[in-house]
Order: sequence, then structure tokens, then C-alpha cells
Amino acid sequence: MAHNMERIRRMSFASIYPLYLEKVERKGRSKDDVDTVITWLTGYDEAGLERVVADETDLETFFAQAPAMNPNASLITGLICGYRVEEIEDPFMQQVRWMDKLVDEVARGKKMTSILRGSTV
Repeated sequence: MAHNMERIRRMSFASIYPLYLEKVERKGRSKDDVDTVITWLTGYDEAGLERVVADETDLETFFAQAPAMNPNASLITGLICGYRVEEIEDPFMQQVRWMDKLVDEVARGKKMTSILRGSTV
């Protein structure tokens, strides 16, 4: 497990971002939808997201340097990859799974106000 966690920490945001886009676009959603939920979660703006993709920033740095993690992120609950996101003890892994869960909800067609836990961007 520790080796797997280290591998995830070192993965670049640029390597998973296109996978998120593919996942939602297959379901008729857009890049804007993905950017909206990632912006809501992390506080990165469009230029910030473009920069971390271009710089191939690893996930650990991506979250460590996030401009403003959303205080409502703790409202993100449910299963993702077999884990209850609200029960994940490692703060980094919880952040990764929060992002996965938000993108999954976009792909499943949930309303944006529901995905953003009642707030707007």
C-alpha cells in the first residue's frame, strides 16, 4: 500500500486530467464542467490549471500548492474506487478521492449545484 501511495503522489496532474476529460466527454459533459469542479475544490483558476498541466506538476504538489481548498469539500461523501471518501484518513489520498468523486459525479450527469454541494463557483 505504501508503494502505491508514493506512486500516486508522484503522478502528474497532466497524466490524469485527460482521463477525466475523456470520462466526462463520453457521457456528454464538457471540459468546462471538469474545470468547474476542480476549481471549486482547489481554488486553481483556468490559468493555474493550464500551468500545472504544462509543468507536469505531481499530485502531491498540486494539492499542497492549491490556492484554496474548498471548506465544503468535507461534504463530499460516498464510494469511489471501493472506498468511502469521508472515511479516508490520509489527507492527501482524501483530496485525490474527492477530486475523483467530483469528476465521477459530473460523468454521471448530476446537477452542478449538487456536485458543488449547494454552492456556485
